[in-house]
Amino acid sequence: MNQRPRAILFDWDNTLVDSWATIHEALNHLMRAMAMPEWSLAETKANVRQSLPVAFPPLFGARWEAARDIYLARFREIHLDRLTALPGREAMLRRLAGEGLYLGVVSNKTGELLRREVAHLGWSALFGSVVGAGDAAADKPAVAPVHLALAPSGLAPGEDVWFVGDTAIDIECARNSGCVAVLLGDGGAEEFARHPPHLSFADGAGLFRRLEGLRSPPPRPSS
Repeated sequence: MNQRPRAILFDWDNTLVDSWATIHEALNHLMRAMAMPEWSLAETKANVRQSLPVAFPPLFGARWEAARDIYLARFREIHLDRLTALPGREAMLRRLAGEGLYLGVVSNKTGELLRREVAHLGWSALFGSVVGAGDAAADKPAVAPVHLALAPSGLAPGEDVWFVGDTAIDIECARNSGCVAVLLGDGGAEEFARHPPHLSFADGAGLFRRLEGLRSPPPRPSS
């Protein structure tokens, strides 16, 4: 891992943008509609990891599709007004893109909503691909969205691709696909006991400093 990556894939929610308040409000709006106990913010942060088609059936049983529709309707109403980039993330992305790295997003947020948020922030041109839940044959931690996100680059998952995220499901996805698993943020050690990251940074500045200290990869062979 002493060589700069050719591509970096990022998780979205709470890796590049602050989404917890919006997710929490939409979720509790749903809980009230379903006459179920509301969650604390801590419970939301601990439990929201998977895509809706995976996470909702165990919670809502046969009502999961109705629950999905209620949640998404409320989320659509509020998410763009409350969307906020995490500190330093836009500068980090623009510097990385300016250095010629291929950047992509792999998220378990519904693809349509994800791309609306990327466009709202004016970041669409920074990413070669933006892959959300439902875009690939399976969602994180499966490897399918990683392959889809890398397809425009011509790169295969491997040691010259970093996958950056803030939760265990991101690190598991990175390891499943053979990419370098990078934790960005202050995750608890217990969450990552089964799937530890290869690299860990408290913030985007630390990640960028590490990249600056790595040697450039050799040129790709011409086809």
